[in-house]
Amino acid sequence: MPKVTIDNITIDVPPGTTILNAARMIGENVPPAMCYYSKLKGSGGKCRVCLVKVTKSSEQNPRGMPKLVASCCTQIADGMVVENVTSPEVIEARKGIVELLLINHPLDCPVCDQAGECHLQDLSYEHGAATTRYDFGRRTFDKIDIGPYIQLHMTRCILCYRCVYTADQLTNERRHGVINRGDAAEISTYIQNVIDNDFSGNVIDVCPVGALTDKTFRFKSRVWFTKPMNAHRHCDKCSGKVTLWFQGEEVLRVTGRKDKYGEVDEFICNTCRFETKQKSDWVIEGPRRIDTHSVIAQNHLPYELDVVHPQIEAAQ
Repeated sequence: MPKVTIDNITIDVPPGTTILNAARMIGENVPPAMCYYSKLKGSGGKCRVCLVKVTKSSEQNPRGMPKLVASCCTQIADGMVVENVTSPEVIEARKGIVELLLINHPLDCPVCDQAGECHLQDLSYEHGAATTRYDFGRRTFDKIDIGPYIQLHMTRCILCYRCVYTADQLTNERRHGVINRGDAAEISTYIQNVIDNDFSGNVIDVCPVGALTDKTFRFKSRVWFTKPMNAHRHCDKCSGKVTLWFQGEEVLRVTGRKDKYGEVDEFICNTCRFETKQKSDWVIEGPRRIDTHSVIAQNHLPYELDVVHPQIEAAQ
């Protein structure tokens, strides 16, 4: 098996593993990823925030790569040595990429439903600058109605293409995509109100920013005021395994279960997501574990409890 060293930690990985996934196996100092999604074929290489420095290409080629590379689409070679957070060059490049992502992104976090679970918000806090050097007007787009359940705010979009890959790979007929080119490129449909496929709601879960939001949840509550619970039901279309977000006894929204990297474990259908919002529709399994990196973790069970206190799991 190929051996790779990332930030002075060495690990053996299966052939074909990318640098990003190798870092996830180590579990420390994982490069951020805004466009890569392990469950979607072809994703990655769009946002560039996962750039790393390869100081040694392999045992056969001890020279480093001349430029920073995208860790999500660069495969490991035996003997490769990679610098992530230990490289000042990588940190500086990541700050520049975040600045570029924020050039057109509106600063509307106080009114955005994605606040609290927005990966761009996290990146801005960790790598963003206090001021911008951009003096030109931001891109703006007219709002369009793309479906009965999904609200598109194109001004927030960073063109990560996740929603396009999701529609391509989960639905029978993709109705939206990227139109126009350059700084006029946007996610859109040529005909309004046409996104109604049974699995179309998954574009909400994969969106890393607030460009695609759930119409049935908009402006009802902040996520950190809700109580996430794992639940399941018998469903003929999907696994029926979801996370219910409660406020009191009311189910405000239903989402797919996500791992600690913000990726959905199993995609769910629109029936489970939008049409079964009564507590009686579900078998409640217990509280959802939340990554302590997220603001949602306040007053909720963190992932670390699974390791530090395994008896809690047995008691549930």
